[in-house]
Formats: sequence, structure tokens, C-alpha cells
Amino acid sequence: MRRFEWDRVLISVALTLILSSYTFSQEPEKIIRSVFDEALTDRTAYFQLEYLCKNTKGRIPGSPAAAEAVEYTRQALIKAGADSVWLQKVPVPHWERGKELCRIHSLLLGYEDLNISALGLSVGTSVEGIIAKVVEVQDFDELKQLGKKNIEGKIVFFNRPFDNKLINTFSGYSGAVNQRTQGAAEAAKYGAIAVIVRSATGSLDNFPHTGVCRYDQNGQKIPAVAVSTIGAELLSQWLKSDPDLTTHLVSTCKNYPDTWSYNVIGEIEGSQKPNEIISAGAHIDAWDIAEGAHDDAGGCVQAVEMIRIFKKLGIKPKRTIRAVMFMNEEMSGTGGRTYAEEAKKKGELHYAALEADRGVMSPRGFGFDADGTRLEKLLNIASYFKPYNIRDFDKGGGGSDISPLKAQGTLLIGTMPESQRYFYYHHSANDTFEQVNERELQMGSAATASLIYLIDLLDL
Repeated sequence: MRRFEWDRVLISVALTLILSSYTFSQEPEKIIRSVFDEALTDRTAYFQLEYLCKNTKGRIPGSPAAAEAVEYTRQALIKAGADSVWLQKVPVPHWERGKELCRIHSLLLGYEDLNISALGLSVGTSVEGIIAKVVEVQDFDELKQLGKKNIEGKIVFFNRPFDNKLINTFSGYSGAVNQRTQGAAEAAKYGAIAVIVRSATGSLDNFPHTGVCRYDQNGQKIPAVAVSTIGAELLSQWLKSDPDLTTHLVSTCKNYPDTWSYNVIGEIEGSQKPNEIISAGAHIDAWDIAEGAHDDAGGCVQAVEMIRIFKKLGIKPKRTIRAVMFMNEEMSGTGGRTYAEEAKKKGELHYAALEADRGVMSPRGFGFDADGTRLEKLLNIASYFKPYNIRDFDKGGGGSDISPLKAQGTLLIGTMPESQRYFYYHHSANDTFEQVNERELQMGSAATASLIYLIDLLDL
């Protein structure tokens, strides 16, 4: 071969290698662009969300609506093209709401009915209800200072507001929610006969925001209800004018023996490391008073959408990619615990797990429960998301359903959507399909699918 011909060959090989390297380096960006293009031009997830909200409203664990949601999401995963889909049996509580009334009566001011909602797992009153004076407190320290002599035989009204000065609304929620979860147990220690709790929301509205309450194992169980923030403001004002007003409280909710429901699971088998699992999930149950659009049907359809997008675009992951719809996050978390227990029994290696349980407003980023070099690598992938204005990558964590996987060394990830409106809807009848923006929902779908793709591709 002549010298100049050999030079041409070398130049050709070099150019091929350079172009191949360039193509490989550009491949993640191209794939992510195609993921966003597909998500933003397809309405499948939006229609699925509408069905779950309008046809399985109030899918509290153990209810017929929850059973319908389980079957619907199972079928959705099959239609999305998952290689395998199955149900995982989960023990769940069976609690039902009854008649509800909260009427305050004052000889000075007259009477007024307040909007209330029994707290999940609360015991109920008799059909006739209870009539008693009310004592208002801000926190458990004030409860202790008042003592039994000032509380016994009365209804305790917890009225600590959501701190709207906090930019992080989840911090505001954390600062208010213990009066809902523990208020009944604490008030019962001093002889209270019921509790009324200000709704844990930054919104001033007439929607009571429910949620679970917890009792001490050997303590007295007393009825617990949430009152709307407008109702809380009114009750507080009336108490200032007439400390001797009485409240007629009726809440005939009831606990029944535990029953069974299911986690819903679908996966795409990995091409190289099928025994390593990367999951994205959300909880399929919702409070009985809500459609549960943001909490958490939206997160569920985004997980299903991840499977659909991978299949539609022909993305072949190295690891097994799994979508999980957890049951019973709201009441006692048995779905997440069952999933982790079964994974341990089967010897499954969960490489990473993502949970979406913060609503489906515009995605802002992700939080990673990691440290050191691994966290640095994870934070470096933020550059792939800058074209989509998704920039908040930080140390953080997942949610309650995936937290049991941490003991197995799993990387836990939480979605971080825009949060300012979330607690306007959370646990209330205001959490409806109409409160979800289609484009924001699908931006979140694309962000989740892209993150899972990158974690698998880049061995993060």
C-alpha cells in the first residue's frame, strides 16, 4: 500500500472513531429529547388519570373503589407493554366514614355548622354524638400546662396554623401535622372526650383536610376530626367571645377487621443485569373524600407512562425497570413494607427506587438519599435536564413506601415538583382531576423516565 493511501486509511479510521465517540456522547441527550417529545405529545397518562379520579374516587384501602383501581392499573401496565405484570397481596385496614356533624352553639352568638372530616382510623361517637365545652390549644406543651383539671370532659381544639412564612411548604406541613397524627392520643391523657384539629393546609378554605390519626397502644381512644381552616378561624373567634360555648359533635366512623388488597407491579426485564432492579412508584390508594389526583394517582400514571415510553421508543435497559403502585400508604404503610419484605425473601437486588408522592405540578428536580462520590455523580446529571428547566438536584430522599428498601442498600430518590399549591389539595375533596395540568403531568412523566434511563445507562 502506498504511503498516501495508508494515510487516507488512518485518517478515515480516526474520523470514524471521533464521529462514533461524538455520537455516543450525544446519545443520552437524543434519547432524553425523544422521551420528552413522546410524553408531551401523547395523552395516554392524562386519560388514565381522568379514569382513576372519576371512576375510582375515594379508593381507600379495602374499598370497592380501591379494588377497581388495582385492576385498572394492572390493565394499564399490560397495555403499556410491560414484559410481566402481577399483583402482590397486602394486608390493609378497613375503616369506614359515617355521619358527620359539628355544630357550635353559643347563647351570645347563636349557632353555626362547621365543615369537618373524621380522621382515618379514628373511633367514632354514638349516633347521637357528644355535646361538650371546647378548649383551644396550640401545641402539646400548652395541653400539658392546662392539665387534667382544665381538659377533662371537654373537646380539645388544636388550632396551630400551617406556617406560611416557610417557602418549603413541606416544612410548613411538618410543623403542623403532629396535632393531627398524635393529638387525640395526647388529649386523651388529660381526660378529653374528643379532638377537633385544624386542617394541615396553608389555604384558607372550607375543605377539611383529613389524614390518619394514631393512638397509644394502651391509651384511651377518643374521636378525632379535622375542621376546615375557615371553620377553625370561626371557632377560635367565637371562643374568644364566649369561652362557654358548646359543640355538638357527631362522627359515626367505624373500624372493622383488617382485609386484603394488592400492590400492582409491572416491569421491563433488563438486557444485561436483569437481577438488578430500578423502580419508580407511587401509592394507588386515596382518602375516601377525595379523587386523589395529586395524591397520588398522578404519580401512579407517571410510573405507568415510564413503561409505555421505554417500550414505545425501543429503549432497552440494562437493568430491570419496574413500575410499582403501592397500596395503603395513607393509613398504615403495609404496601411498602410488604414489597420490601417480598424483595428480601426473593433475594432481589434493588439498585435504585424512586417515589412520586408530592403531587404532579411542574417538575423541579429530584432528591437523592446518597452521600460522597455517588451523590456527586448523581448531581452531575442535572446538566441533562437544564434544557427542560429542571434544575433542583440535591441530597434528599424518597417517600414512605420505598423507605423500607433502604435497609437493603437501595438508592432512594424522591421527585421534587413545584410545591406551593400542593397542600391546597392534599387529603381534601379539592384534590380533583381538574386541579391537574396536563402538560405539567407529562413533564413529570418525561423527567421520571429520563432519570431512570440515565441511572441505568451511566451505572449511577
